[in-house]
Amino acid sequence: MQIRSPLSNTPDRPFPREQNRPNSPPQVVERRIDERNGDRRVMAHVLESGLEFLAHENPNGLPKVRGYNIVNGQLTLSSDGGTFESTNPARTADCLGEFPLSTKEDVHSAIASARAAFPGWAATPAPTRGQIIGNMGRLLMEHMDAIVAIETREIGKTLKESAGSVQEAIDTCLFFQSEGRRLYGQTVHSELPDKELFTYRRPLGVCGIINACNFPAAVPFWKMIPAIMCGNTCVWKSPQDAPLLSFALARIMHESGLPDGVINLIHGKGSGAGQDLVDSVDEGLLNKISFTGSTAVGKMIGEICGRNLVSASLELGGKNPLVVMPSANLENAIEGAYWSGFGTAGQRCTSLGNLILHEDIYDEFMTKFMAKVESTTIGDSMRHEQVLYGPMLSEKYAKDFLADVVGLEEQGATKLFGKGRITNENKPAGFQGDASEGAYMWPHVYSGVTEEMACFHDEIFGPAVTIVKATDFDHALHLANASPYGLSSAIYTNDRLEAYRFKTGIKAGMTGINNSTTGAEAHLPFGGVKGSGNGTRESGIWVIEAYSYWHAVNDELSGKLQLAQMDVEEVEMAEAEVDWTALA
Repeated sequence: MQIRSPLSNTPDRPFPREQNRPNSPPQVVERRIDERNGDRRVMAHVLESGLEFLAHENPNGLPKVRGYNIVNGQLTLSSDGGTFESTNPARTADCLGEFPLSTKEDVHSAIASARAAFPGWAATPAPTRGQIIGNMGRLLMEHMDAIVAIETREIGKTLKESAGSVQEAIDTCLFFQSEGRRLYGQTVHSELPDKELFTYRRPLGVCGIINACNFPAAVPFWKMIPAIMCGNTCVWKSPQDAPLLSFALARIMHESGLPDGVINLIHGKGSGAGQDLVDSVDEGLLNKISFTGSTAVGKMIGEICGRNLVSASLELGGKNPLVVMPSANLENAIEGAYWSGFGTAGQRCTSLGNLILHEDIYDEFMTKFMAKVESTTIGDSMRHEQVLYGPMLSEKYAKDFLADVVGLEEQGATKLFGKGRITNENKPAGFQGDASEGAYMWPHVYSGVTEEMACFHDEIFGPAVTIVKATDFDHALHLANASPYGLSSAIYTNDRLEAYRFKTGIKAGMTGINNSTTGAEAHLPFGGVKGSGNGTRESGIWVIEAYSYWHAVNDELSGKLQLAQMDVEEVEMAEAEVDWTALA
């Protein structure tokens, strides 16, 4: 397998790196298109071409990009010529690019490329794979400002939060570059003479990668970096609402020295290319699916993988509880609850769902909490500094959020704050800019919620917090465990026994003590239980289990057949007649 050098302009790398920077000056590249049999796939290598810009006038003066699938290192269009566009949710008149609406044929082409690349990549020494992953991290650091700006422009997150997402991708690369030298197996003593036992980690094969758009830099790297570290190859279906960032990241990955076919990028709808990728499991073409998204879709993927005995990693939804007890530092708890509920406009799988307040501090907490909510600053982070959150990730997410909150009062909840979609005629005091440009939402707070209500159990993906009152610690813990989800959780308390009882009694994959429900670090396991996942984990050394299997090898050196258990020499005990009780 040819490993491309990322460090010089050699025959393996036929052009200077400067040409490939996402923030390079606009450049239109001529390409030969193969028209035979109606095939409009562009036959150009990803490292032999700069970015291509389409004629379009965006209100911010930024270009509209022609995006491509990347299959076997080649830039390709969809087989039927179908396309879709990516728009800025903070400024919907801003079109970032046009991308292939991939067909089943395109998906199968990407899988074929990954299957062809697998033997050579699996045979590449693990330290070499680690070096390439380290190169990816360094390239991301080099391009960080541009990548952060692309993420904010494409999905509307604040620049600060986008920087955190990209930094997590960098941290993942830098963590796993050294795992190439620590992909340990074991040497085990045999129960028989002249025989050696070994264990090895082996790659699974071809992995289908499907991630959501709310963390379009961090999450695909959580998945693909350990996957390729273990020697797997990948077909990555980009989020429909973040194709430009995915295209930029895939190009940078190829700059690292990654061989063609190890990571193949396809764009399209979840119901189209995403479903085609999942259906490929039934066709025997994939060895793994790693999915981040809704619980309903995760269950469907789990069923398909289960009936084919194919590994699945499912990171799904959450209704994350945060408990505040009387001993807590209330100012710290208010800050944590506020950020958990409304950071990223509540569009994290770890965002706060049920805020569970002990009745003794309920009134004081709510007075101060509501003052913060009512002063929330909202707007486009690229034009307005110090905003807490921006728009919804896309118009689809905006419509889904409004549908989720419309019936809460009918269930018995009391709306304390929030008036749906922000418009120029209907906006909170802290809104910045022209509301008609994007898909912005008020922060919403609902009190009087009980576990009998549907809104106590249902994930609301957006800026909404439901308030639940607890009578004591046991009641609070019961409420924290009562939803069908088990992703993240938190408690604010200065009583160490309460903290201990919470972390041992909560049914969740992650818990914060005097910290928010959000904030994963790249070297800790990420994932949930119950309706939040199937027990697999992202991040840290634990994720290696999801992308490899254990291979046990016994090496018989005696030159004869020795049978375990049956030919083992028996050792007999020889007991002496001693009365030990006489010494007691």
